[in-house]
Amino acid sequence: MSKRRLKNRKIRIAAVGSAVVTGGALAAVLLPSANAAEEKTPEQITDLCKRAEVLNGKRQSIFDFGGHPVAGPHFGSDNCDFVETNFETFDGPPEKSSIDFPNCEPDATEPAKVSVTWSATAAQGQGKYTSTQQGAAGGLFGALTGSWLKHKGTLDMTVRSATAGDTEQREVPVGKVLHMEFTPKLQRMTGEWRVRIDADPGGFATNPSPEQNFVAPEVVEGPVILPGAAGAPGVVDGTSKAVLTDC
Repeated sequence: MSKRRLKNRKIRIAAVGSAVVTGGALAAVLLPSANAAEEKTPEQITDLCKRAEVLNGKRQSIFDFGGHPVAGPHFGSDNCDFVETNFETFDGPPEKSSIDFPNCEPDATEPAKVSVTWSATAAQGQGKYTSTQQGAAGGLFGALTGSWLKHKGTLDMTVRSATAGDTEQREVPVGKVLHMEFTPKLQRMTGEWRVRIDADPGGFATNPSPEQNFVAPEVVEGPVILPGAAGAPGVVDGTSKAVLTDC
């Protein structure tokens, strides 16, 4: 009899143990994912994009974004694409592009003939949340460059700036000061970084989580470029004019 009672006790203990395991598994299924409703800033989203396993259709290695298999960082998302939504050209702010040429001598009676050399520089495209001027074609920079270069009159983003300039013969009337002013023609590309983290069915020690999607806006601006002569670098498109002020 004693052996029988001991045997029954073991069976009961095993039954209770299996119930605990089942209850724990059930609790894991019913717990909501902590990440499901998490909101992220555009900077955090672009970081997830930078660390995407597939970026703009290209599979990445963790070494592409400075990752490490042990120390990290690791992949932050499964997929990220840059999607262009608009492109426009517009006049940029005018800027003074030469020194002053005065004709202000007290005894001046005739217009002064001057040779005016002027120069203006326009910065290359810069993203809203990403630095595009990285000097290489990989990562987020490469994704932006690929879209940017599809448009006519755009400059490779590995170039930090472009210039315009000329030497002109001008006349400065008596009692006036002349300088040149340049208004660059600029262009703006608007788009979105679209990041996806795939659903996770969960496992023994992890909760399941649904698919997550994040969107961060992006705006890139830069100069419209005219082809350079004889293979020279392109020059900034725009309008120059002489500006006269009183002495």
